[in-house]
Amino acid sequence: MSSVLAAASPVRMNGKERVIVFASSLGTVFEWYDFFLAGALAPYISKTIFSGVNPTAAFIFTLLSFAAGFAVRPLGAVFFGRLGDMLGRKYTFMVTIVLMGSSTFLVGLLPGYAAIGIFSPVIFVAMRMLQGLALGGEYGGAATYVAEHAPANKRGGWTSWIQMTATLGLFLSLLVILGVRTSTGEAHFAAWGWRIPFLLSVALLGVSVWIRLQLSESPAFQRMHAEGKASKAPLKEAFGHWKNVRLMLIALFGVTAGEAVVWYTGQFYTLFFLNQTLKLDGPMTNTILIAALFVTAPFYVVFGALSDKVGRKPVMFIGCLLAALTYIPMFKALTHYVNPALEEAQARAPIVLLADPQECSFQFNPVGTAKFTSSCDVAKAALSKAGVSYENRPAPQGQAATIQVGGLSVTSYDAKSGNATTLASQFDSGLMHALAQSGYPLKADQNRVNVGMAIVVLIVLMLFGTMVYGPMAAMLVECFPTRIRYTCLSVPYHIGNGWFGGFLPASAFAIVAARGNIYSGLWYPIVVAAVACVVCLFFVKETKGIDVDDE
Repeated sequence: MSSVLAAASPVRMNGKERVIVFASSLGTVFEWYDFFLAGALAPYISKTIFSGVNPTAAFIFTLLSFAAGFAVRPLGAVFFGRLGDMLGRKYTFMVTIVLMGSSTFLVGLLPGYAAIGIFSPVIFVAMRMLQGLALGGEYGGAATYVAEHAPANKRGGWTSWIQMTATLGLFLSLLVILGVRTSTGEAHFAAWGWRIPFLLSVALLGVSVWIRLQLSESPAFQRMHAEGKASKAPLKEAFGHWKNVRLMLIALFGVTAGEAVVWYTGQFYTLFFLNQTLKLDGPMTNTILIAALFVTAPFYVVFGALSDKVGRKPVMFIGCLLAALTYIPMFKALTHYVNPALEEAQARAPIVLLADPQECSFQFNPVGTAKFTSSCDVAKAALSKAGVSYENRPAPQGQAATIQVGGLSVTSYDAKSGNATTLASQFDSGLMHALAQSGYPLKADQNRVNVGMAIVVLIVLMLFGTMVYGPMAAMLVECFPTRIRYTCLSVPYHIGNGWFGGFLPASAFAIVAARGNIYSGLWYPIVVAAVACVVCLFFVKETKGIDVDDE
């Protein structure tokens, strides 16, 4: 069979095939719903699950629970990818959804720290790891299953529905939480109501399992299995041959790593930037983001379908390139439209940090286990948390770091000193006074927020994500042979998204603290996206129209 389909009359999906796409996408929405709940309900989880742990340990456990979910996703990709290539797509992603739904339901039943002590946070982290493992197997199964059913001339459009499920899962989780909070009242929700969204996952699990039981195995896998061509050792075949390893590396650095940072920047780093840096209040931040998400969600399908016409490579390449070229001016535009007072203060009263360079650390701390206690690190962390830019200048060795704001100076302190608590209080109040005196706003003035233009900027940033994410499932499926497709597709996807994307907030914060510019954290996604552009341009081959049955 030819590797590239000859020109033929258009092939239309019948009703049964549309049901297959809908069922696969719906199940994936439920999986994302489960995965997002822990993040959306983190404050309530901390008060119950981590209530008896000291604040430092509680912070570490909280960060570990989120890092664990991202970190184990590639392991889930390897484990379930192997099963999917050996036993079939349908049964494997049936297991992943049961694992995800069960672990989520158990979180809803988990006794708090007051009842079972340290076992409560330990079990919670374990459940997050199970969720990460399940998600590691789910995406590859759903994308492979849909792509192997879809006609070649519409594969990009149909698989792009899988790509939209993360956004829909986030919407569903927020909608359920809002409904439960409204019906129970805030006091009851904080006490026990936060468990209800977790417990409701058992109903979603039942619906998902019922839907997937109606599905048949993908035709490509059925033919391969009938012909006795199914791989008996997918991991050995995938990782034991340089040709396949090379394809996975190209897919990682030319496709998924760039996609991950572009998508996470548009969806999540914007949330952090609006809320933490620009000091926009939570309700308005959520309103602006939801409006932009609502407008951009259909464009996953638009760009997926476009890739069926012009190719996967040009759509994804342009998305990454536009992101790399425009991130800094686009985020500066966000500052201008959301918090113009901050923009004015930075121009009128620039901040200078005088510190001994040997005292300054690169504060990359994704799991909260490291402590940065020098006067330089304390000052940089405080300035970064305040969401202000500053210039680094060297000070004599051994001298405590000093922050100069306008005509005022604030001396930092060593967090390991015996009277650190008193010094911290004096430093924090002194810094806040100096910033206020120089016109730096404590929060964004809602009367000066240009909501319409802020939404427009976010729409543009999110459209970059839809461009790189929409066609990606089809491209990854088309990159690898049927017999090891589930494994080879899942590994670069989850390394790219779980590691390159998952560590974006921690990496960006460390860069901002080190460089002193509130926009410098954007160099992380810019560099990764730029590398992806180069690898994509020279090493990624166009896959549109490839016969997915061809080995």
